[in-house]
Amino acid sequence: MAEEAVLGFLEKNEEISDSGQFAADRGIDHQELTNIIKRLSGFRFVDAQDIKRERWVLTEEGKTYAAAGSPEMQVFNAIPPPGISLEELQRKLDPSVFKIGCSQAKKNQWVEMGKQLVTRKVDNVEDKVKDLLNRVQDGEAIDPKELDALKRRKLIAPQTWKGYSIRKGPNYAPKRKIFATDLTRDNLLRGDWKDLEFKEYNFSAKGQPIEGGHLHPLLKAGLCEAEIVVRQQFKMIFLQMGFEEMPTNNFVESSFWNFDALFQPQQHPARDSHDTFFLQVPSTTKTLPEDYVERVKGVHESGGYGSRGYGYEWKREEANKNLLRTHTTAVSSRMLYLLGQQKNFTPKKYFSIDRVFRNEAVDRTHLAEFHQIEGMFQTSNDCFNLYTISGLVCDRGLSLGDLIGVLNNFFLRLGMSKLKFKPAYNPYTEPSMEIFSYHEGLKKWVEIGNSGMFRPEMLRPMGLPEDVRVIAWGLSLERPTMILYGVDNIRDLFGHKVDLSLIKKNPLCRLGME
Repeated sequence: MAEEAVLGFLEKNEEISDSGQFAADRGIDHQELTNIIKRLSGFRFVDAQDIKRERWVLTEEGKTYAAAGSPEMQVFNAIPPPGISLEELQRKLDPSVFKIGCSQAKKNQWVEMGKQLVTRKVDNVEDKVKDLLNRVQDGEAIDPKELDALKRRKLIAPQTWKGYSIRKGPNYAPKRKIFATDLTRDNLLRGDWKDLEFKEYNFSAKGQPIEGGHLHPLLKAGLCEAEIVVRQQFKMIFLQMGFEEMPTNNFVESSFWNFDALFQPQQHPARDSHDTFFLQVPSTTKTLPEDYVERVKGVHESGGYGSRGYGYEWKREEANKNLLRTHTTAVSSRMLYLLGQQKNFTPKKYFSIDRVFRNEAVDRTHLAEFHQIEGMFQTSNDCFNLYTISGLVCDRGLSLGDLIGVLNNFFLRLGMSKLKFKPAYNPYTEPSMEIFSYHEGLKKWVEIGNSGMFRPEMLRPMGLPEDVRVIAWGLSLERPTMILYGVDNIRDLFGHKVDLSLIKKNPLCRLGME
C-alpha cells in the first residue's frame, strides 16, 4: 500500500516534500514508509534526501508531572489551610515528590517551612510547570528560558526526527516490477518460468561476514607453525632455558606459605584485607610442618643467620588464615622447602605461569586478578646451573648481574629489547629490583615485574645449605602482552570493557621471535 501511494503520487507530482506529513495524511505508519523509501531508493526508482528536525519531548518524569501536576503543586495541595506537620506531610506524598516539591515550593515562596508546621504563604497558585509540559507535549512554541528551566529539571529531552523528501529517480516507473529471485518446482510445473524475469546477480556484492570465535591476545598464537599461545610461548622459552615447571593448581593458599615463609612480617600492609582476599570458609588451614613453623617463628621474633628479625610476637592464628594467593612465590616457598628436606642438595631451575589475586582498584594498568610468571635459579658454591646463550650453565657465585642477564635474554626472545632495572625493596629479597619496559603506545616506561635474591632469613629455616644462593623474579603476563600488542589500557584485555574488535583484528601470529 505504501509503495503504491509513493509511486502513484510521484506520477502526478514532482516531489514529496515531507515523508512525515505524507504518512500522516494517508494514515501510513512512518516507519513502514521509511522502509519503502529506502527500498525504492536502492532500486533508483526514487531519489531521497534526508530531513532532520529537532524537537523537545517529555521524559518519563515529565509525563508524570504533566498528568498529576508538578511536585511543588502536589505539596501545596497537600497542605490544609491551618497547616500540617512535616512528618504528616511526608506520609501523604511520594518520597521523591516530597523532596523536590518542598524545595521548589519554598523557592517559589508558596509555603513556610516552620519547625512545627508547614503552612501556606499564599491562598492560590498557578501550576506553570504542568502548563508548560502540556504545551511541549502539544508541540507549541515555548520561550527558550522556560525550556531551559524544564531541561535543567530533566523534565524534557531533545529528540531528533528523521524523514525524507522524495523525487523521481532514473529508474522511476508508476509500478515496480517484481523480479523473481528463485526458480521453483511450481514454476517448472506450470510452465510460467518462460515468462519470468529474474533479478540480476551482483557478483561484486560482499557476502555475509563469517562470524566465528577469535583467540584472545593472551591466547593468540605466538609461533605460527606450532600455534603456541602467549602463555605457552613464555613456557617454551623457559623450557628452552632449562627450567622445570612448578605445580600451581592451588589458588587458595595459607598465609604461612604466602607470607610468613617468605620472611614477610605479620603487620605488613600487604596482609591487610584492603590488599588481600581472605576466605571465610574454610577460614584456616589444618596442616603445616610444625618443626619448620617453629623455625620461621623464631627468625621472625628473634632473627638469626645474621639478622635481628622483626622483634614482635609472631601469632600462629595469623599464619593459619586462608587466602587467594597474592603471588606464585607461595609455590616457590613450598618447592624450596621440599628441596631443603633432601639429604643431597640438587640444583634446580623452576618456573610457573598462573593466576594470582590482589584487592586492587582496576585502572588502565592494574587488575584485581592477573597472571604471574614466576621463575627462580637455585645453586651452590660447589655446583650451580646458570643459563647462557649457549645453553650451558657451569659457574660459581650467582650475582645480581646474572639475574639481569637472564631477564634481558628472556625478554629479547619475546621481542622486547628496551628494559630498565631500578633498585627496590621486598621483605624476602635483598638486593631487589623492579623491571621496566618501554611502552610505545603510552610513550613511557611501564613496570612489568620484580626481582631479587632471596634472603638467608627465608632460605636457612627451610633447611637449605648455607652456601646455596637463590635469585628470583615475578613478572606479569598481562603487561608484556600490552606492550607486544600495543594496548595502552589493561581493561581492553579483560572484563566487560574488552574491545572485541581488538580480539578480532590483532595479528594471527607474531613473526621474528625465537
